[in-house]
Amino acid sequence: MPLSEQRKEYLYEYQKTKLKRIPLDVQKEKYDEIKEAASLHGESVNGYIKKAIDQRMERESNDK
Repeated sequence: MPLSEQRKEYLYEYQKTKLKRIPLDVQKEKYDEIKEAASLHGESVNGYIKKAIDQRMERESNDK
């Protein structure tokens, strides 16, 4: 089912105002490792990386 023009406009505006892209370059071998680890936990690569960032930020905030 194709998206309506109104829905496309809403998604575009949402992304523009609420999201910030973070480019991340990794070697292909490292990407494959990340993808495998994410798959083992039933997650996407994006979700896996976000969770890892959140966990580190929480751990470091507790170290203060």
